[in-house]
Amino acid sequence: MERRDTPNPMKSQLDALGPSNPALRNLGMKSILLISPPVSKPCEPPAGLAKLAWALRTRGIDCRVYDAGIDGVLGLLRRPMAAEDTWSHRALAGRAVNLEALGSIDLYRNRDRYKRAVMDTNRALHLAGLEYGVAISLSNYGSPTLSPVRSADLIQAAEQFDSNPFHSIFSKKLSDLFDLRQPAIIGLSINFMSQALCAFAMIGFIRKQLSRVQIVCGGGLVTSWMNIPNLDNPFNGLVDEMVCGPGESRLIEICTGRKAHESPLTGYDFSIDDPDRYFAPMRVLPYSTSRGCYWKKCAFCPETAEDSPYLSGSPQAIVEDLRRLAAQTSAGLIHFLDNALSPRLLAYLIDHPPGLPWYGFVRVTGQLTDPEFVRGLKASGCVMLKLGVESGAQEVLDALGKGIHIDTVSNALDAIHRASIATYAYLLFGTPAEGERNAYQTLDFTLKHISSIDFLNLAIFNLPAYSAEAQGLDTLDFYEGDLSLYRAFVHPRGWSRNRVRRFLNKAFKKPAAIRTVLNNDPPFFTSNHAAFFNL
Repeated sequence: MERRDTPNPMKSQLDALGPSNPALRNLGMKSILLISPPVSKPCEPPAGLAKLAWALRTRGIDCRVYDAGIDGVLGLLRRPMAAEDTWSHRALAGRAVNLEALGSIDLYRNRDRYKRAVMDTNRALHLAGLEYGVAISLSNYGSPTLSPVRSADLIQAAEQFDSNPFHSIFSKKLSDLFDLRQPAIIGLSINFMSQALCAFAMIGFIRKQLSRVQIVCGGGLVTSWMNIPNLDNPFNGLVDEMVCGPGESRLIEICTGRKAHESPLTGYDFSIDDPDRYFAPMRVLPYSTSRGCYWKKCAFCPETAEDSPYLSGSPQAIVEDLRRLAAQTSAGLIHFLDNALSPRLLAYLIDHPPGLPWYGFVRVTGQLTDPEFVRGLKASGCVMLKLGVESGAQEVLDALGKGIHIDTVSNALDAIHRASIATYAYLLFGTPAEGERNAYQTLDFTLKHISSIDFLNLAIFNLPAYSAEAQGLDTLDFYEGDLSLYRAFVHPRGWSRNRVRRFLNKAFKKPAAIRTVLNNDPPFFTSNHAAFFNL
């Protein structure tokens, strides 16, 4: 695929603004640098930063964005490394070729070639981590000595920032950004556990370089931390503020000194360095049409535990914004990030297509059993739907508050498959409501519908530590740490995690038809790359 470099005049104008600019000085605004730290899947730009950048820049605030995640992964892959085995030699020798191939749609037409390119690229990244005694993959970061669920370990990561494998990469980039102009505020968006240790290594470096800068942390993981009962900011002296929930209004207030109204849901600014360096065959436009979940009745749901309100933009405004962004970014695919796309929006997309192929997560509803409706989704550009099937046992679905009937799931899978839309089905095993008999019901259901399922995600249930349902279970530590979000529990039916694992390995994955579908799943990138196989 031809790589494009689309100039953005707005970015040039905004980057020219600095603390000495009269417009900013007169308004008393503070400049801000937003950072997405390693490691997260390096296949699309960070939507959270794009959302924040739009809210800040449209108010004339000097805002810069640094995706340290993609910068760090590419930086490690370009380092000289030694190999001692055949696979490592092949992986290191093929780094440039594999990266180029991952940027071409041709690779996604051959699953074996695709998997080899991904596995070899990951092998090279793994070797880079071994030199520092850590485990790095295309989707994760792990340390044998430091845990992201212990605040003391995160503080240690900040104190020993120069031992982080990404240090030489982010330190050079940050130094260049600081030399250009020093920000008054630095915001880090920490959404995944895999980002936490590296985020705090970056914080440690920033504190040493700019001791008086105001550091603010937000994002999905930070929001979950701040919803831990009786937990205040455990990083006082290192992090000035931990923002819980959407950060636009709070950052605007910090930058301007004035209270801000809630920012509209529509509006993103994807002005970033080299948008073609992500591991994808086209530019991907990640986009949320809502906050929270419109259903919000499922048991053990973080949206319920964190009492997140549901807010959605109007379908008309959403489609108009998507069309604007598609033209500005030259994107080739929309990735809807919502917990579940609303039925109202789905109906609107049929009559008002966004102009690009798209995929996203939906609840299984009666809409999806209507062949005409599903064909309309296909015509609007839908290439894949992610479905939270969870279980093939009706009693488990009822106990989990899913609000769906197993017959509806059956008919929806059939209708979606007949419309040539790929299905990415999620199954969840080991919930308190499930027993061994129910797990076999899920196996039977999956086998019955396997021809209508393109991708399968099998997960073992983790009990959210602070959910209302956890109060009625006998629990114990899952991870030791003051920031742990999950608890182990004594299963009321004796369906322990070990028994679930044995069932999955010896029974569920045994049928050839299920193994074939499981093998379709893109390694490391999973659903983020799955849609490319149906374009």
